[in-house]
Amino acid sequence: MYLDDYLISLTLNQLLFVNHVNDLNRNTNCLCQGGPFMNPIATSTTFYLVRHGTKVRAIGDVPLSPEGVLEARQTARHLGRLPLAAIVSSPLRRAADTAGYIAEASGLPVHTDVRLRERANWGDLPGQTFEAFVRMWDRCTNDRDYVPPVGDSARQAGDRLSSLLSEQALQHPGQHLALITHGGLITDFLLNAFPESELNRWHPSFVSRQSELVPECSITTVLSGGHGRFVLAGFAFIQHLQK
Repeated sequence: MYLDDYLISLTLNQLLFVNHVNDLNRNTNCLCQGGPFMNPIATSTTFYLVRHGTKVRAIGDVPLSPEGVLEARQTARHLGRLPLAAIVSSPLRRAADTAGYIAEASGLPVHTDVRLRERANWGDLPGQTFEAFVRMWDRCTNDRDYVPPVGDSARQAGDRLSSLLSEQALQHPGQHLALITHGGLITDFLLNAFPESELNRWHPSFVSRQSELVPECSITTVLSGGHGRFVLAGFAFIQHLQK
């Protein structure tokens, strides 16, 4: 039932994508390889942005907790029923572990791309306490152009995910890809790619609440035909998780 509801929702949002692209073709000179975007349903790539499962609470590159393993297995069963063409993961262990379960269910290999890494990870800066890391994280969230001592600014992090999506959309037109990444990176990308008014339709006060909106192993669905054009088709879907 949840899978059927999810696919129905995705189809409706793909229809919105058709209208969006038709507007682009009417009102701009936006061209893709080979000409205007004449068949967006057939050529747009569907990305499932999956946040990793719950991690062990410790410093460094930590694995999934037992709860995170359960979440990853449930997410793998859900995505294993979808027509995935590729799985790409952040190199951080909590994401790679999550991707491994999805790969097992899908029969696909896992490719790693550093652009899916979180904007910063506790332990990257030697001697940094957790409290200092949180202060650094919050400053990056509130000032999206602040570049921390290690890692990227929120805007830079969102830009690298955008570049990966645009690249993969051109390589995999009309296909479905699972990208296993991190909650902060997902919201960093969304804040770069979409106006606040659109994000607020998915959750009121999106900007101020961003750090709490993407649960572990939730799935955010983005459609793209490449060249930096995106449609948000689903946000932080968790119905596949059974607590």
